[in-house]
Amino acid sequence: MELKDFIENVKEQFDDAPGNFGADTRFRELDEWSSLVSLSIIAMVDDEYDIILKGDDIRKAVTVQDLFEIAKSKE
Repeated sequence: MELKDFIENVKEQFDDAPGNFGADTRFRELDEWSSLVSLSIIAMVDDEYDIILKGDDIRKAVTVQDLFEIAKSKE
């Protein structure tokens, strides 16, 4: 799993992600953030990386980098 690809995959879950979307993006602070986006991220991580994230994992993450580290720890 590579951070660059992970960032792009998370970005794709947002219909209108900012152009500067990156590792330090506080994804839950974006206007588009919702429980539906959260579920989309969980499904994407499962499909792309065969890793099961839980709601608590999403809540613990502040940035996309944090989310990546949590997913990476479950490989």
